[in-house]
Amino acid sequence: MTVICRRCFYGIGIILFVLLSPFKAMATSWAYSFVVWNDYVYVMTDDIVTDIEKEIGEVTAYSDMQELPGNFSNEFSVGTKYFSITNVSTEEAIAVEMQSGTYQKALRENKYMEREPVEENKTLSVFIVLLLIILLPAGLFISIKKIKNSP
Repeated sequence: MTVICRRCFYGIGIILFVLLSPFKAMATSWAYSFVVWNDYVYVMTDDIVTDIEKEIGEVTAYSDMQELPGNFSNEFSVGTKYFSITNVSTEEAIAVEMQSGTYQKALRENKYMEREPVEENKTLSVFIVLLLIILLPAGLFISIKKIKNSP
């Protein structure tokens, strides 16, 4: 009887651990390479720029898995420099330094809106815990009663 009860308690412990362990799966899939500058997304093109004007900023945060605040990029490392292009408004496009002396055009797409993290469904978690609290002792009671009554 004690071996069966011990197994039940181990099983309950494992189930509770798995259900109550906080976990979040976060991943982002990007459709294109981009940089963020002055709260706008600039999508990278294949166009090489030769006439740059002046440095206007740099990548301050990089991630290929999540959105971040600031001058964020999903492709370029922190420190990658942004430049204005001669005779082109920064409201239209900017240049991103690929290597020393090589610049690639990025077209302004839309306002950058960092998404808020999705909140866990706490109601479902509480419901599952309450269900376990009610059903597990009842199951143990029935199991122990059957063991006592068996010949």
